[in-house]
Amino acid sequence: MATIDLIIIAVYLIGIFAVGYYLKGYVDNFNDFMIANSRMGIALGVASMAGTELGLITVMYNAQKGVSGLFAAFHIGLIAFIVTLAVGLSGFVIAKLRELKVKSIPEFYKIRYGENVRVWGALFLVFGGILNMGLFLKVGALFLQGVFGGMSVDISIIMLCLLALVLFYTMMGGMMSVIITDYIQFVVLSIGLIASTFIIVSKMGGLDAVFSYVQASKGTSAFSPVSNSEFGYSYIIWMVILGFVSCVVWPTSATRALAMKDVDSVKKQYIWSSISFLIRFMIPCFLGILAYIYIDSHDIVINSQEISLDNSDDKLKAMPILLSQVLPVGILGLVVAGMLAAFMSTHDSYLLCWSTIITNDIISPLSKEKLSSDRKIYISRIIILLLGIYILYWGLFYEGSDDIWDYLAITGSVYFSGAISLIIFGVYSKFANSYGAYASLFCGLISLLGLGPLKEYLNIDMSGAVIGIITLVTSAFAMLIGSFYGNILSNNKRELV
Repeated sequence: MATIDLIIIAVYLIGIFAVGYYLKGYVDNFNDFMIANSRMGIALGVASMAGTELGLITVMYNAQKGVSGLFAAFHIGLIAFIVTLAVGLSGFVIAKLRELKVKSIPEFYKIRYGENVRVWGALFLVFGGILNMGLFLKVGALFLQGVFGGMSVDISIIMLCLLALVLFYTMMGGMMSVIITDYIQFVVLSIGLIASTFIIVSKMGGLDAVFSYVQASKGTSAFSPVSNSEFGYSYIIWMVILGFVSCVVWPTSATRALAMKDVDSVKKQYIWSSISFLIRFMIPCFLGILAYIYIDSHDIVINSQEISLDNSDDKLKAMPILLSQVLPVGILGLVVAGMLAAFMSTHDSYLLCWSTIITNDIISPLSKEKLSSDRKIYISRIIILLLGIYILYWGLFYEGSDDIWDYLAITGSVYFSGAISLIIFGVYSKFANSYGAYASLFCGLISLLGLGPLKEYLNIDMSGAVIGIITLVTSAFAMLIGSFYGNILSNNKRELV
């Protein structure tokens, strides 16, 4: 990497930190820290949601899907676009939540099912969410190793340095700084990725050459998700579920919606964000396809080891390796700066989300005395530090062969399998009650069987997508049966009285 690239990266990161520090002065209370006091406009809301969802982890796992699934993987982005657009046009679920003026999904649980369900729901949310972000730090370190040509620095040192950057930044300004820097990061990274795509395609001989190489290499399976061994019908159904989850049920997206100033703004936010949900998958996935072509047609050796597309870590490094070897000076620095900012953007969003939910929906309800805003912010910052230590540990010691996207889907399913039932039945039905809510939440633990190490240990011959669908169906069934039982008990109590 040339000196000019390093200068661009340094200047950009210093600027991001300066903005975050400046916005620290705008945090007056816990509502400001958690959801920017629900005063975000449409343009900023769309960019903030896009910025959060276009993190380094997103670019890396989408590129990895491009390397392994090629053009057939495009169906994931297309499904996300259609589902998000439908939610925006209809206001399904999210408009109702915004009308209630809640700050988080567990706050809705309290209104609909009671305080205890709120606490348990928050526990499952945090457990699934913390597991979900466990590999973010490692993926960021692998990106740097790839883009800097296999730097010889131990990955644990890289992870520790990245973590220090993220923790310092996140604890400063809360949601206010997250939103503004999301905006900046989204613009810079979008320009960098689009420019990179055009440059690399041009150097590879144009789109015709790209399609021809993939066709000759993999045939029809490279274009059809049905015939591609990576996917299939169950995987497509699973992607429809994840499309809904990622834009409505997942707390980092829900928090952005709940920070909007009114219901109409929420709908418009989702309509416009549907385009970003499509692009945030398509461009990184396409870069992954280009990385597949480049590495498949070249002998790439880094630190005396040949890069192999049969290795999951090398698949992750494929896209940054491509960028480092093909992009011109200046453009590479801009893209890497944007990627590092995206890395911080996703981390600060997730750390802020989980820490404030733990504070607002677990510690605060269980506390014997009312916590002040300053106290809540202090507790949230301590939790952010503890979560940072966890993701460092988990990234270093978790051993699994799962694709990052599939890992994220399964770990997130611990929370969202039950949450989907609690939210949809809770918003649109009077039938659901706390008995069904508890049953549905606990069924989410079934999804842990889809994790690579557990599947191997228990010798489970079933895809993560199938296990995820089974978990979701079981959770919905448990909600119905549990609520039916709860209603019978309630009727019997009334008759006795």
